[in-house]
Amino acid sequence: MAKAVNDVTIPDDLGLREKFLLDKHADYLATYGSSEAGSEHDYDYCVTEFLRMSGVYWGLTCMSLLGQLDRMNRDDVLAFIRKCQCPSGGVCASPGHDPHLLYTLSAIQVCVLYDAVSELDVDGMVQFVASLQRDDGSFSGDEWGEVDSRFSFCALACVTLLHRQEAIDVRGAADFVVRCMNFDGGFGVVPGSESHSGQVFCCVGALALANQLDRIDADTLGWWLCERQLPSGGLNGRPEKLPDVCYSWWVLSSLAMIGRLHWIDKSKLRRYILACQDDETGGFADRPGNVVDPFHTLFGVASLSLLGDTTVGKVNPALCMPQSVLNKANIFIPLP
Repeated sequence: MAKAVNDVTIPDDLGLREKFLLDKHADYLATYGSSEAGSEHDYDYCVTEFLRMSGVYWGLTCMSLLGQLDRMNRDDVLAFIRKCQCPSGGVCASPGHDPHLLYTLSAIQVCVLYDAVSELDVDGMVQFVASLQRDDGSFSGDEWGEVDSRFSFCALACVTLLHRQEAIDVRGAADFVVRCMNFDGGFGVVPGSESHSGQVFCCVGALALANQLDRIDADTLGWWLCERQLPSGGLNGRPEKLPDVCYSWWVLSSLAMIGRLHWIDKSKLRRYILACQDDETGGFADRPGNVVDPFHTLFGVASLSLLGDTTVGKVNPALCMPQSVLNKANIFIPLP
């Protein structure tokens, strides 16, 4: 007997969700975690302190793509980032936490959005990133030593956005990423690990930033990525998993970077993404009917941008930032 596909059902009538609810999403993000709305005391907001800096990046990048960044308080954001830069030069998720590459990158991305990199101790930040590279070219996320191909991407993105690639061993970093490639064309956390769409984005993005995309088997990887599309139109992270809006981004951006974006059914994917909107509160969830959050809201909006929606700004597939912002900062990444 054939095994049933692990998927969700999209209703024939999406009601208000048939359309992209741009203003509702902007309203949702503009009030998320705000003292005026009282949401700074919400349980979900409080227990996510450990990733607050990335949450700031998700929300502000999405607002920029929606053309409404001016609704956010620039001075408060930059003051928060200054509080989070540690003596090591790295940035933590929230005051009192340890510095980490993930939050260092988020802080840099936000400062580039605001044309405010000068607000940071750039030399200290570059030194922090460079200090985490290991002899095999890989990167630890922090002083405690965990290695993950995500951190290779974060490090390359940090020095690229700061125009300081010479501070690290770029070739060594790319060599490690290539060693994470599997027979199916995908990439894992470390060499020998299972292929996963999130890691594929990080590894393809890292090689794009290193200008070494030619080391990828684009057809084999493209086939693995397009197989992530399910009958619902949604994309999953690996075989036998449910679809998730965030994988719309990880898969789509990877396909864009290797010139294979046309290998999936764009119209079915767009319908899946729109079905994950909340037509009352705004925001996107991972799957239709689930609770929305800023993480999935950014990646839903960014995915629609890659699918050609002209009501939102053009997004860069390697850095998940508005292309107009990168152009202004003179950051150019060669892509197919």
